[in-house]
Amino acid sequence: MPQFLLIGLCEPPSQKDQAAFNEWFVDQHIEDTTHCPNFIRGRVFKLAGPHLDGKTVSNYISVYEVEAPSYAEAERVLNEWQANPKAWSGRAHHLATAKKFGSMPLKVNGSGWYELLKSFDRPKAG
Repeated sequence: MPQFLLIGLCEPPSQKDQAAFNEWFVDQHIEDTTHCPNFIRGRVFKLAGPHLDGKTVSNYISVYEVEAPSYAEAERVLNEWQANPKAWSGRAHHLATAKKFGSMPLKVNGSGWYELLKSFDRPKAG
């Protein structure tokens, strides 16, 4: 089955939203989303430093590994799943946290689906 990455370039809307961002996005949203059908793994990374002279557009990146017939199907399943408040047992806590903050403490600088073309593992030592 084809594999995709769903990449999100995210960060708190402002410095005062950092704690809310950490609680809602880092500590809950990544895990919540990995319970969606077809999702294999979810990760979030914080920018540690620039690479060469490249432009840095976000301080955080979320990466979800997904298996699905197409990215359109993965997107459809994700949207339906996220609309279901009873999708999994932890969903109620995640939604309550979002409600506590009044809105998602999140600024999305970009996102998209990327299809795996090739993958290489590092050689085994030895």
